[in-house]
Amino acid sequence: MLVHSDEGAAMRMGGFVQRIGGVLGNKKRRECFAVYAMGLLSSAERKSVEPIATQAWPGVLTARAAHERMLHFVGDSAWNDEAVRSEAAQYALAAMTQQEPIQVWIIDDTGFLKQGEHSVGVQRQYTGSAGKITNCQIGVSLTLATDTMHVPVDFELYLPECWANDPARRAEAKIPDHVAFQTKLQLALKMVRRAMAHDLPRGLVLADSTYGDSTDFRAALRHHGLDYGVGVSPNITVWRLDSLGRRRGDPVKACELAAGQRFRRYTWREGTRRKLAARFAFERVVAARDDGTDPADRETVWLVSEWRYDERKPRFQLTTLPAELPGRYIVNLLKQRWRTERVYEDMKGELGLDHFEGRSFRGWHHHVSVALCCYAFVAAERARHFPPEARWARSDGSITCAA
Repeated sequence: MLVHSDEGAAMRMGGFVQRIGGVLGNKKRRECFAVYAMGLLSSAERKSVEPIATQAWPGVLTARAAHERMLHFVGDSAWNDEAVRSEAAQYALAAMTQQEPIQVWIIDDTGFLKQGEHSVGVQRQYTGSAGKITNCQIGVSLTLATDTMHVPVDFELYLPECWANDPARRAEAKIPDHVAFQTKLQLALKMVRRAMAHDLPRGLVLADSTYGDSTDFRAALRHHGLDYGVGVSPNITVWRLDSLGRRRGDPVKACELAAGQRFRRYTWREGTRRKLAARFAFERVVAARDDGTDPADRETVWLVSEWRYDERKPRFQLTTLPAELPGRYIVNLLKQRWRTERVYEDMKGELGLDHFEGRSFRGWHHHVSVALCCYAFVAAERARHFPPEARWARSDGSITCAA
């Protein structure tokens, strides 16, 4: 996304910095936040602490003093990430929802590739960012989206057991005593609860099968009153229903059920080269699982089968969307999950999300918080200046960023 850097934008940026500064507290934190945010929004090739500090304070402080001031702000200063992120999210959403309501919440995770072994949470693990097992950190995120806009509002670092349960590593990374091992699913639900506590506008929760295969995850979302549309594995078992909505026969695997379904082509958006389309089938089912729950008390959901033209087997999702919704509407909502990949691409490519070189737990979260604030500001600028259908191109005098 591009935001024209005019006088009005500069004034709004000043107001936004003051607003976040009110959460940060003291003058030094406010100053450091402003410097760090402008560094992330700049066109600098490297957006880590040292180059931001030395560029911002040339001749005012020695390079070492400037570096240490910024290191303290990012790595050690005890400001509240949750409060800062909530304030930034409210700022962006106030502008975005003037034109469109929030439709979806997107849960996903991304990798931060690393070379060494000392960055907090790093280990050899799979990440979709690289498409393989590699040395990296993993961050779990929550993004909110309207029909045409999106803004990431929260992030959590996944802390593997080899870090969470190692006193020496915990001390080295300054991991707070209250932080224990949590799975990616637990981190995702933690962010969901935070978003609800801060009264962010609700939407359909989207996630891939890493999360959707967990019956506990799906049940937790429903417990919080949230609808979901989540990927599930082909081997998930379900009961088919008769015309009266009663279970019939034995449970069957989704992949077996798909063999007898009738698929219909749906197009959901324009791609870079062509319209994006696939074949879909919809069936009302009850998920089968051995958890002690009476099947008669289980919720009826949609099993959505998607058969892409370049793939030999279908993919599957479960969603609690109402039975009366048309297939096209369901597809359009479920396909909003692509937005999180755009968020990762833009935050890493434009806002230095993966440029942090510190090793501490607090430092990682502080760096991500400032990046989220920057994204929130740019998202709000886009919402103010351009209607949802607008398309715009790069021009001189603009801030390059994503939303």
